[in-house]
Amino acid sequence: MHELYLKPGEHRRLFKGHLWSFSNELQSLPRDIAAGETVRLFTHDRKPVGTGFYNPQSLIAFRLLSRKSELPDEGFFTRKITEALSLRNKLYPSGETNAFRVVHGESDGLPGLVIDRFSDAVVIQSFSAGMDRHLPLICDVLTQLFRPACIIIRNESVLRELEGIPLYKKIVHGDERDAVQTIHDAGISYKAHLFEGHKTGFFLDQRENRRMVRRLSGDADTLDVFTSDGGFGLNALQGGASALTMVDISAGALERACANADLNGFRTYTALNGDAFEIMQRLVSERKTFDLVILDPPSFTKSRKNLPKALQAYKKLNRLGLELTKNGGFLATASCSRHASEADFLQAVQHASRTAGKHIRMVYKNSQPADHPVLLSMPETSYLKFACFYVTEG
Repeated sequence: MHELYLKPGEHRRLFKGHLWSFSNELQSLPRDIAAGETVRLFTHDRKPVGTGFYNPQSLIAFRLLSRKSELPDEGFFTRKITEALSLRNKLYPSGETNAFRVVHGESDGLPGLVIDRFSDAVVIQSFSAGMDRHLPLICDVLTQLFRPACIIIRNESVLRELEGIPLYKKIVHGDERDAVQTIHDAGISYKAHLFEGHKTGFFLDQRENRRMVRRLSGDADTLDVFTSDGGFGLNALQGGASALTMVDISAGALERACANADLNGFRTYTALNGDAFEIMQRLVSERKTFDLVILDPPSFTKSRKNLPKALQAYKKLNRLGLELTKNGGFLATASCSRHASEADFLQAVQHASRTAGKHIRMVYKNSQPADHPVLLSMPETSYLKFACFYVTEG
């Protein structure tokens, strides 16, 4: 393997448990090493750091795989994925759910790799050139571990562009019929369209927050904005909501959400297709209000430089949400923007409450679920913010 060396002092973050080294921290960026190749990294005074993936085209020039200088071979991936699976099996008994995240990238010691399991299908996302080079091997390991009916690669994230690798999706095992799986979670069933839905086909990271929404939804006229496949809205109906209005800009997502509502025998729902901000503003103009308003938007920024603009969007979104919440109702609101801290997000909601003339009391705060674990040495692995507020007139 090729050897790379850090500049003086640039080993400290890695020795504290972080798994990335940036291009400006290396003594040199050799161009004769292919993107994604496995290399050995050393401190400036030749102390070993470990083995990992190198990419001269990326700001994240080195991703640490092993501090024991292991190679990413079949045994390595089998051990890592088996360890991650063992944790999930302890967290989620089969009777509770048949869908969960098996590998959450850096948190499971596999930087740049996400693996989600949906019943008899497995969906993979790769965010690094190094993981891309090993996808055939990873698929072989997953076949041995799960014997899945379908393996799907969803490499469509714009983060891949930062690695200089192409965006694509494909089914590498099974066919499109196998890519539609019926999953269940806490008593609700969903048809997950894994080749067509967002990200890996279904958002698993709000599972525990959806259960909180059930507690707030008894006899509640509910508005679910950015509903996607209906996860929050269906949990509201399961909790006794009197009516549900689902909003999404994607007609396909709304079709899936309505189909999922029907699958569970729910009938008291309507769907509004269009831009969330425009629909919410129209509802405000019509003086429509709800007992429970749920806001689960996509990430408003992929980079820190756009954070101020994103925070303005969160302020506007939550102002509209609060204006649509009845006196004595609840607002459930989320942010999945990694670059917006929890403090940033809550401050945006507080600002929105002043603008809307509402008094808010936070009754619940949470983050991502246990199958999306956080590595304390890498704040980057924590991204989800979620809070519920009791709303009264200001």
